[in-house]
Amino acid sequence: MMNKILTNKEQKDFIYSILEPNLKFKKEDGSEDKHAISRFQKENNLEVTSKLDEATFKKLMDQVNGFEDYIIKKDDKLFDLMKRKKSLCHKTLTANPKLNPFLLNEGQSIAIPYNKNVVPTHLNYTYDILEMNLKSLSKRYPFIKVDSIGKSVDNRALYRVRLGKGKKRVSFNGSHHGNEWITSLFLMVWLENFLNVYSYKGYIKGYSTAKIWNRVTLDIIPMVNPDGVELVTNGLKNIIRNRNRLYRWNNYQTNFSNWKANINGVDLNRNYDANFNGYKKVEKEMNIFGPSPALYSGDFPGCEPESKAMIETTLENKYDLMMAYHTQGEEIFYTPITPSNNDSNYQMALELSEISGYQLAVPDVSQAYAGYKDWFVTQFKKPGFTIEAGKGTNPIPIQQLPIIYEQNEAMLLKALYM
Repeated sequence: MMNKILTNKEQKDFIYSILEPNLKFKKEDGSEDKHAISRFQKENNLEVTSKLDEATFKKLMDQVNGFEDYIIKKDDKLFDLMKRKKSLCHKTLTANPKLNPFLLNEGQSIAIPYNKNVVPTHLNYTYDILEMNLKSLSKRYPFIKVDSIGKSVDNRALYRVRLGKGKKRVSFNGSHHGNEWITSLFLMVWLENFLNVYSYKGYIKGYSTAKIWNRVTLDIIPMVNPDGVELVTNGLKNIIRNRNRLYRWNNYQTNFSNWKANINGVDLNRNYDANFNGYKKVEKEMNIFGPSPALYSGDFPGCEPESKAMIETTLENKYDLMMAYHTQGEEIFYTPITPSNNDSNYQMALELSEISGYQLAVPDVSQAYAGYKDWFVTQFKKPGFTIEAGKGTNPIPIQQLPIIYEQNEAMLLKALYM
C-alpha cells in the first residue's frame, strides 16, 4: 500500500486531505508546498529533502493513524520518550497493557499514540477513512473488539465495534442510507471520545464510563451501507459491480449525492420484514417498480447482503435496545410495543427526546413500513428507535457535525444507562 500511495497522486491527495487543516502541504494552486514539507521533516528529525520521500510518507501515515510503532532503545525512559514523541504516558500504557513503565526492554516494540484524536471531523466521511480509523482505535485501545458481520454487494466489510462486558446488550448503527454518511462519522467521533474517557475511568456529562462498561455490551455498526457511502462520496470510480446500471438508475447523472440505496438499487431500510407487503403497495403508488436511488424495497425481506447481515447479527445477539441513526429532521421515531402511553418504548422515547431536544415524530407512509427499527421492535418487543439527526437536505453538510454531536452525546449515554 505504501508504494501504491507514493506513486499515486490521488492517494497522496487523500492522505493530505485527512491531515488538513493541521498540516498544510498544498498551495492554493494545488501544488505541493516544499517549504511546508521541509518544515515537517525538520520537526520530525527527518532528512530535509523537501520531497514526499518514503521516510516522510511513513511519518505522515503515523500522523494519520495517530500512533507510531517504536523499538525501545538502550537507556530509554518512558517519561523522556513521551516528551520526545509528544505523547502521554497514560496513552502509551493504555495501548500497551503489558508494558512495565519502570522496566523498558531494549528491542521491545511498542505503539506510541499521539496526543490527538484520529477520527477527522473536517471532511466527508468515507469507507476508506473508516477502515483507517478502526485500525488506529484498535491499536490505541486494544480492549475493544473490531470484526465484521458480513460483506456488502461490492465486498466491503460491514464492520462492528464491540465494547463493554455487561449483560445488557445494545446496538447502535449508522448509514443504512448512502447519503447519510454523517451518521457514521458521528458514531465514530462518539466512540473515540468514549474510549478516551473510559481509558482513565472518567465521566462524560455525569455518566460513569466504567459503570457503562460493566453494565452493557455495546455493538456499534457504524456503516451498514458502505457501498452506498462510497458511491455518494466518491462516485463510480471505486465501485466494481453494477457500474453501468447505477449510472442508468441515477437517470444518467454522475452526481450520486441523492443516492440512499445499496449498489443493487435497494433501499436497505425498506428491506426488512415489517409489513413488507404493505410497503410494496405504497411503493407502486410512488411509481417505484425496480432498482432506484431510494425507496425500492427489493424482491423480499433480507434479500440484500447488508440487511441480511443485520438481521442475522440481531437475531444472534437479541439486543435489549437498538438505536438506528439517520438524517434529517431532529426527530425520534418510535414504534409502540403496546397501544398505551404506559408503553415502555414511549416512555423511553420521551426521556431521550427531553435530553436531546429532538421531537417525537410519526413517520410518513414511505417511512412507516419495512424498516430496521420497525422489524426490531416487532420481532423482539423491545425498545428500538430511529434517530433523525441534523436538519436540511441530505447529505447533511459537515458543518452540522458539532451540533449533531452536542445534541446526541448525552442521549446515547442515557440509553446505555436505562
